Amino acid sequence: MTNAIEIRGLCKSYQDFSLQNINLTLPGGSIMGLIGENGAGKTTTIKCILNLIHRDAGQITLLDQDNISGEAMAKADIGVVLDECYFHDTLRPRDIDRILSHVFSTWDSALFDAYLGKFQLPEGKFVKEFSRGMKMKLSLAAALSHRPKLLILDEATAGLDPVVRDEILDEFLAFIQDEDHAILISSHITSDLEKAADYITYLHQGKVVLSEAKDVILDRYGRLACTAKQLETVDPADLVRVRKGSFGCEGLVRDRAAFQRKYRDLLVEKTTLEDIMLFIGKGEAV
Repeated sequence: MTNAIEIRGLCKSYQDFSLQNINLTLPGGSIMGLIGENGAGKTTTIKCILNLIHRDAGQITLLDQDNISGEAMAKADIGVVLDECYFHDTLRPRDIDRILSHVFSTWDSALFDAYLGKFQLPEGKFVKEFSRGMKMKLSLAAALSHRPKLLILDEATAGLDPVVRDEILDEFLAFIQDEDHAILISSHITSDLEKAADYITYLHQGKVVLSEAKDVILDRYGRLACTAKQLETVDPADLVRVRKGSFGCEGLVRDRAAFQRKYRDLLVEKTTLEDIMLFIGKGEAV
């Protein structure tokens, strides 16, 4: 497997929203963070990947299989964790083990038990007695226990405390040590993605704004802090967006190194994924 996911020209239209020509590639052995504001199209993209909704145009390949004609074969090797635990409140982990052993031919009960122990999940308690963090760890344990090659996670770490999130991120990093494994994770917690992701795809208003290696994005872009008068001296082509306030101006710099060489008297700092989202989502055109 070279690429775990390949999307080309994905389009999906609703009455008040549309995905427009989405292209992304997730190589094997890596993690891609899917970011964007609410309503940007992250969940719609994931539903299209999983063939849960009908797309209008485009092609999606999962683990070298077309996600429609080869859906059954592809999904056998995919683990999915969504933003809510969908196991019924009256089930216990031992019940989930018994049920899923009949669903997945590759289900590994011993591995599931090992994850229950690792995540400190009591196998005799009902799901309704679990905290949100415990439910997410239970969902992850179930997703991993049929030995998938691809994990797809939609806001799976939302609302979890930092300790639990860090524990789950460590599990993701361990999972992709196998170069045949890969993870696509949608998340608003950009600091987590800065720690764990290899690639970032940023959706804004149904379009791909960025889809590159995370380190390339963070090395290239910069944050300019200056006065309004200084901003007037900057070529608009060197900026992506600006934000003007009572105490000064900020700009998202397209190429930090080149900008610093051109404007030696202006201060350009490293930026974060959150800064980039705020500039593009709330900033003004130059």
